[in-house]
Amino acid sequence: MNFLYELKSFLFPKNVLDFDKASPVNPNSRGIPVPTAKMLEGPHTLKLAAEVCPTGAIQIISDSEVQFDYGKCLQCGLCTECSAGKLRDSGFIYTFALHREELKVSYVNGRMQKIKDPHPLAPNQNLFRSLTKKRGFLYREVAASGNNTVESELNASFNSVFDSEREGVRCVASPKHADAIVFSGPVGINMSAPLQTAWDVMAEPKALIACGTEAVSGGLYPMGPLPKEPDLYISGDPPRPDVILQGFRLLMGRFSFRFQEALHKILENEK
Repeated sequence: MNFLYELKSFLFPKNVLDFDKASPVNPNSRGIPVPTAKMLEGPHTLKLAAEVCPTGAIQIISDSEVQFDYGKCLQCGLCTECSAGKLRDSGFIYTFALHREELKVSYVNGRMQKIKDPHPLAPNQNLFRSLTKKRGFLYREVAASGNNTVESELNASFNSVFDSEREGVRCVASPKHADAIVFSGPVGINMSAPLQTAWDVMAEPKALIACGTEAVSGGLYPMGPLPKEPDLYISGDPPRPDVILQGFRLLMGRFSFRFQEALHKILENEK
């Protein structure tokens, strides 16, 4: 039987994800919630949707404006279920950005508002990118009081479908050997010091990556102190392996992507 599986692997193409052809929308995933055309039918009634959101990711600004903080969004679907059709699951899964403010989006009468100007990269981000664009980077993962779902997705990123090592991205046992810290969880009181220690022993240039909604915003819990402002935010509870790796590729400069631009383009094409 094993021989037949080996023979099959020679005869059929490899089932490896092509990151250059991957889409930010996956029809099999719930993705982030977005407004529908029904929001144009008079004042919206999203108060209940905002109330049921476990993390307070939806803010009602006025009768015509609503703000979504996708860095807080768990992509749980509760808001779309009680919105009377004024919200829908978009299937948009690429919820990552180099700056926290990029994950906050306002809609007026159902239309996405002006895209924020891109933030310039900090000097340390430029240096990190220049050193890792070709060779990739090593990271140490710190489970900072999370629920282990991010760790499961990181483990899956090494399988034969996603194969993070072909991008030069590998996990190491010690932060002394790492170029970046990838942390999950809201940084509980008992994990604040270990996270800081792991960061302090690393050599420059180095990067801090918030992986998962809890790491980006705290999620359901208060956000603990961080060593510095993260260089990359990857939202989702948990984010999929391909989303995590595309975020890493963005940080390394191998992937040209802006969250708000991509979301706006998809929403406009659907009209």
